[in-house]
Amino acid sequence: MSFKEFIEAKPLFYKTIDYSRMPRIWNKIKENFKLPKIIHIIGTNAKGTTGRYLSSMLYKNGLSVGHYSSPHIFEFNERIWKNGYNATDKELEKAHIFLQSIIGSQDLKSLSYFEYTTLIAAYLFQSCDYAVFEAGMGGEYDATSVFDNVLSIITPIGLDHQEFLGDTIEEIALTKLRSIKQYAIIGRQKDKKVYKIALELSKKRKFKLYNYCLFLNEQAENMIQEYANKYSLPLFLKENLSLATSAYVFLGYKLKKDIFEEIKVLGRCQKIAKNITVDVGHNILAADTLRDYFIGKKVILIYNSYKDKDYIGILKRLKPVVKRVEILKIENNTRMENEDILKQNISNLGMEVSFFNKLSKDNEYLVFGSFSVVEKFIKDIFEK
Repeated sequence: MSFKEFIEAKPLFYKTIDYSRMPRIWNKIKENFKLPKIIHIIGTNAKGTTGRYLSSMLYKNGLSVGHYSSPHIFEFNERIWKNGYNATDKELEKAHIFLQSIIGSQDLKSLSYFEYTTLIAAYLFQSCDYAVFEAGMGGEYDATSVFDNVLSIITPIGLDHQEFLGDTIEEIALTKLRSIKQYAIIGRQKDKKVYKIALELSKKRKFKLYNYCLFLNEQAENMIQEYANKYSLPLFLKENLSLATSAYVFLGYKLKKDIFEEIKVLGRCQKIAKNITVDVGHNILAADTLRDYFIGKKVILIYNSYKDKDYIGILKRLKPVVKRVEILKIENNTRMENEDILKQNISNLGMEVSFFNKLSKDNEYLVFGSFSVVEKFIKDIFEK
């Protein structure tokens, strides 16, 4: 099978995960790889944007850099970025052929969608100076944690994927933070308990933990603020840029003029029209940041949600800035909540709700809920 056929035959989501599988298979094949210096990004929110900011800065400094992120909005190739471009179909096929030659048939069959694509990225990043790997939903048992790394970056940690990671901030934070190997930089946290947990774990496991502020001098702060003002960055994206800049300085590089220019970040509080903002976030932390961004305004929320998400909690957070909710129908996705149940639950929150019909130039819109919602909206509505 071709790469596309092979990967599309694997399910995207699993009810149970064999955490021993990826380490076991990696140990069998790792001698076939020569990996670059790896930076590991863990957290609940901001992993993708922080990783892209850092990767772009290192690339602009003349280094060869790969960035592995997930999920994608439009096409799989977005997950594997190298030196300014997404991986080509030809590159993906080449990596697929290599993996097929070194991994046994049973292991190939058992590897999950995310595990296999992590190995695809590892192959394609071998010629790089740095590779930035974004953890999936976890940390300690994540597929990306099998690689040695020179730095872990801790983005904001909150409640998400409780069915796999735990029901409390403490459980989730520990699961993510136990992936740290030697050095870690922690970004601004909404829940202060995360700092305490990280500090206690650093003492127990003897890794070096740094607050991101330690590496930001006055020059760096001014450059970040100027860029944020120029492009009207919301506060949370400015904080992500600050965290990435801190990591860049930690790695030993000096800030240069225009180092932040031409960084393309898709899907996070992205204005695709004067009155339309899209955001691929799908948890309470993401809802909090968007509520703060739109405070004082009333938007029409174009929404849908996976049934395994705490969408009631998310909508409660967004309610102060939402004029009404319009449900965007998404066909052929069994992971989505039943539309009638979703509509009833939204109504029970005291929010006006209907199904999406059409856009109006007189209203401001926020498209939010998941990558699937943003993809559907842009492809089937905005671009038509």
